[in-house]
Amino acid sequence: MQESEDYRIFRQMINSFYIDEQEHEKNKTYVTNKIKLEPKVIYSNFNKDIKVEFKIGDNQMYKIRNVVDFYEKMLKGEKGKYGQKLNFVHIKENFDIESHKFLDFLMKYGEIIKYANDSTEKYYTSLLSNSYIVLSNTGMDDFFETCKDKEVEFSNERGNKKIKFIDKQPEIIFEVINKNNNEYKLITKEDIYDFRIIYGRKYIYYLQKDCLYKCDKKFERTTLKLLNVFKSNFITEIPFKKSELQDFYSLIMQEIDNVKIDKLDKQELKTLLPKDLKVKVFLDYDKKNHIVADIKFIYDNVEFNPFEELEEKIARNAIQESRTLDIFKNTGFMFDSNNRQLILADEEKIYDFLKSGIEEYISKFEIMATNRFKEKQIIIPKINSIGVKIENNLLNIDLSEFDFDKTELEEIMKKYKLNKKFHRLKNGQFVDLKDNQSLDTLEKIVESSNIDYKELTSDNIKLPIYRSLYLDKILKQNEINIKQSDEYKKLIDDVYDKQTIDKYELPKNLKINLREYQKVGYDWLKTIDDYKLGGILADDMGLGKTIQVLAIVLDYLEKSKNRKPSLVICPSSLCLNWYEEIKKFTPEINAKVVYGNQEERENIIKNMYKYDLVITSYDLLKRDLDIYKDYDYIFRYVIADEAQYIKNSNTKNAKAIKEINAITKYALTGTPIENSLAELWSIFDFIMPGYLFSYNKFKMNFETPIIKEESSISMQKLKSMIEPFILRRVKEKVLTELPEKTITILNNEMEDEQLKLYLAYMKQAKKEAKEEIEENGVANSQIKILALLMRLRQICCHPSLFIDNYDGKSSKLEQCIEIIKNAISGGHKILLFSGYSSMFKYIEKELNNLNISYYKLTGQTKVNDRMDLVNDFNKNDDIKVFLISLKAGGTGLNLIGADMVIHYDPWWNLSAENQATDRTYRIGQKKNVQVYKLITKNSIEEKIYNLQEKKAKLANDMLSTRETFISKLTEDEILNLFE
Repeated sequence: MQESEDYRIFRQMINSFYIDEQEHEKNKTYVTNKIKLEPKVIYSNFNKDIKVEFKIGDNQMYKIRNVVDFYEKMLKGEKGKYGQKLNFVHIKENFDIESHKFLDFLMKYGEIIKYANDSTEKYYTSLLSNSYIVLSNTGMDDFFETCKDKEVEFSNERGNKKIKFIDKQPEIIFEVINKNNNEYKLITKEDIYDFRIIYGRKYIYYLQKDCLYKCDKKFERTTLKLLNVFKSNFITEIPFKKSELQDFYSLIMQEIDNVKIDKLDKQELKTLLPKDLKVKVFLDYDKKNHIVADIKFIYDNVEFNPFEELEEKIARNAIQESRTLDIFKNTGFMFDSNNRQLILADEEKIYDFLKSGIEEYISKFEIMATNRFKEKQIIIPKINSIGVKIENNLLNIDLSEFDFDKTELEEIMKKYKLNKKFHRLKNGQFVDLKDNQSLDTLEKIVESSNIDYKELTSDNIKLPIYRSLYLDKILKQNEINIKQSDEYKKLIDDVYDKQTIDKYELPKNLKINLREYQKVGYDWLKTIDDYKLGGILADDMGLGKTIQVLAIVLDYLEKSKNRKPSLVICPSSLCLNWYEEIKKFTPEINAKVVYGNQEERENIIKNMYKYDLVITSYDLLKRDLDIYKDYDYIFRYVIADEAQYIKNSNTKNAKAIKEINAITKYALTGTPIENSLAELWSIFDFIMPGYLFSYNKFKMNFETPIIKEESSISMQKLKSMIEPFILRRVKEKVLTELPEKTITILNNEMEDEQLKLYLAYMKQAKKEAKEEIEENGVANSQIKILALLMRLRQICCHPSLFIDNYDGKSSKLEQCIEIIKNAISGGHKILLFSGYSSMFKYIEKELNNLNISYYKLTGQTKVNDRMDLVNDFNKNDDIKVFLISLKAGGTGLNLIGADMVIHYDPWWNLSAENQATDRTYRIGQKKNVQVYKLITKNSIEEKIYNLQEKKAKLANDMLSTRETFISKLTEDEILNLFE
């Protein structure tokens, strides 16, 4: 149909807007009609490559010489130039409808060509030239689907022609000619020398004359196979004798539909065609528990063993017989020549046969089996019910209702743990180990209980009562009937209920009104105590962990006649804090602080029974451990305050406190995890020894999978185990009345001599770190690496920290003093923390020059002086600055007189900085708190800060605390610190 003049002008107007004006003026050309896209196939008879080129145009067609360029222009909708008179914008609307399928194909393979830089099938094609696509098998299938029922230009060594793509198989006729009574011949009228085969992934394509046909794989193994016999032997007919007719019909005629028969009557044909095959299979086990199969082939009334000579001449179906034997072969049966039968000896194949393979046999054959075979089927073990009760403060698990003999249960469970499919019992039966809820429950009981598999063979298992909580979760996960005693149910309900208030009465002589969340904490601690369990109170700093525990001790004293003393172990700087809190809030408690020389301390310990609560430090406990052992005390409560002091199980602190016996043990810490999961294990090893197993088992089951493999399953298991025994609240959730806290990162930049020193030392440190790691490995290089990093950090703080006679400036010190001056003029009081107490020397000098009054607290400050300094700073408005060593003053101090915190240098451990900040951001603070972190730009400090942000995930996932640092870094991460 000819285009109207009006429409042509309209298209001219529309398309002219797609052409750059400058190009238009230059070429004076534009698009007037829809663009066509046409494929051209180049087929080589020699190497069987199939290439597809594309032409583009309107009346005149131009070859696309760069497929990738075309693809990219289509993606971006850019202008393109093809020939002298074809400029257009690459958008689909510019192509006629017939071209859209070709365009979709070309766009799909444009990206494949762009990235296919190897000879693999990864992208279906490989790039030989930008001007065409070389089709792989999958590519050929895609191309045929695009072109079916269309004519496509086709080119090979003989020239060009149009080929019709036909979506069906060709009709190829074979004829059987009867030459005389004894001789026949098979012929075909196809030109056997003119056809070609092109292979796709799913189909094959038969190319003959002007047509390309799509054929299935059966065509390849039947009709094509026959054609190739003609072709490979350069013949046009295949002669055979009458005696061979039966083989021809049984093997070939059944597979090829288009066979015409000449001069052969129906009755004669009927005698030649094979009967349908019927198969009987007799199944049994031999003495070795192998499956034996006796097979019988049946044609009408004739039944025979296929492995024996058949005297009677019958028309046999060779194809069906072959396929039947293939089924046995694929299952794994082997021929036993002695007994003329098949045997299945491989255990795994026997299991697969019984599990699912036998279904195919039943559907295809007549199956008969001996009683011995029927008895040895697959067993699916099941626990009908589990009984759980508490007796004598132990957990009793009843496993008597197991539905099969448990004598081999230990071997079964070992294979189940190894994820085996089955276990074969001594009697030859198979136990199915896949997706079994009963075995899964038993495995989890073993994993969580630190018992041996052989203990499962007993009808009753006794476990520590602290296994109750995790056992409850395990049993509820699977559909197993659970018979729970009332006492067991009450324990579960009580411990998991962490929100109920007033389950227990508060002690009468408590001299403070507990906040709501503190009452919840008191009730939780009481519940833990009632069941003689242990717990970690992991509230944020400043939420009153001390008063919650003192309420527990006071309640015990008010209700008990035969009182046992309790013991608090804390950092030495907090001993007097505990004593002051007791006098203030629980004066009924007769408390004593262990102090003095060895003789004085021994006298206090010897008379421990005279006191309700004794307070000692981790340091003194180590020294006095033998005295405690001599008197063999069993305390009512042992409380580990700031329990991060026992996070390393190999330290004397941890070993000493674990030697102390108590009915109930509590750990108090805002940071149960600072560096690694091993710290959590060490604290649990104090409160409930054995609960998280030995450290080696804990490391294998939890720490390594979680840290190195990032296993969410192991993470969830551990969380489920520890959740009942940790109570953690954060300030943001419970202290809604606290004022705002703002954290600001302030950057400073080194200049002049400081910068030169830093860059020079960085270069040297990088070289030394690399050599150290290459020589000793990452694990054995940490001390050296930390020393190198410390020097870099010190230069950021002030080069004079380790360089004598340095008389240059420190950009950070100047920035810090400027902040202090501005803050004081604004009426603020400041806590200034540094990891280097030696830095205070330079800060003090500046403060003295400015007549700014300050206090200082370091590890050298006496314990008795600390409280005086704290109390005076909170009350005295003339003291504006408190310089505090991070290690010495990060915990146990109440400094709500300040409303500004400066972290002079970033510490490896973010939780240590947060604890320090919490010296002022705690109960009683009325003002908004401003926190400044001073970070030197383009330095190790910036890298530490960024790395800590990145590394904070582990403890956040587990407890909402923080994780740190160098022992968890990879070699690349360490070396990156020196970049």
